[in-house]
Amino acid sequence: MSPAWDPERYLAYADERGRPFLDLVGRVAAADPRVVVDLGCGPGNLTSLLADRWPAAAITGVDSSDAMIRVASDSSAAERVAFHRADLRDWLAAAPPAGVDVLVSNATLQWLPEHLDLLPGLVRAVAPGGWLAFQVPGNHDEPSHKIRAELAAEAPYAAHTAGVARPAAHPAATYLRALQALGCTVDAWETTYLHVLHGADPVFTWVSGTGARPTLQALPDDLRPRFEDAFKARLRAAYPDEGHGVVLPFRRIFAVARVGA
Repeated sequence: MSPAWDPERYLAYADERGRPFLDLVGRVAAADPRVVVDLGCGPGNLTSLLADRWPAAAITGVDSSDAMIRVASDSSAAERVAFHRADLRDWLAAAPPAGVDVLVSNATLQWLPEHLDLLPGLVRAVAPGGWLAFQVPGNHDEPSHKIRAELAAEAPYAAHTAGVARPAAHPAATYLRALQALGCTVDAWETTYLHVLHGADPVFTWVSGTGARPTLQALPDDLRPRFEDAFKARLRAAYPDEGHGVVLPFRRIFAVARVGA
């Protein structure tokens, strides 16, 4: 079952989550695209930046979450962006070949275990000479993920959390080679951001809006508070605040591909 995303919780660190999007799109050298699509657009705040950059383009944001699409559709971005609810795989199956000039996917593909197998379809959806750009988190060996997994495997939580969705990604070189094999010119790289977070249990606030959310939602109401308290305590130990905020290292993997003409 897909998690029910919380746009408000997700936007708690909107600036920090937005930095990789800007770095990704900054490498897309499209001059005057006609059709731009953002797959996994979330609440639409970043999709609106595509409309800023390419005001003459038809911009579409696609997301599988009802809550995210409602927020996006009610935002000022909806004046310039058409938002639609759809699973990325369903959108891809219905997309006309070579119909998109710039196809962007930011922090979405990691939720699809088979996403490497989706790359040929994503490339086919892009017009000759167009651009495919995506970014996925590559921090799954960090304490925030390990602690969640270890705690979720303990009794009494394990009976409820087995099989929940877990984000995963491949090395940058894997994406580079896969896209080159599809005839693309590829720029692939990784960046580790050092986010300085403030407030009460800021790492919990961050992960509860993204990677830990499926685990939290899988727990029954009578167990979730107990799990959250233990999770917060372990995160505080792993990410101490030494007086200047909590430092959260976050590695992200990028690929920008120019589709062959």
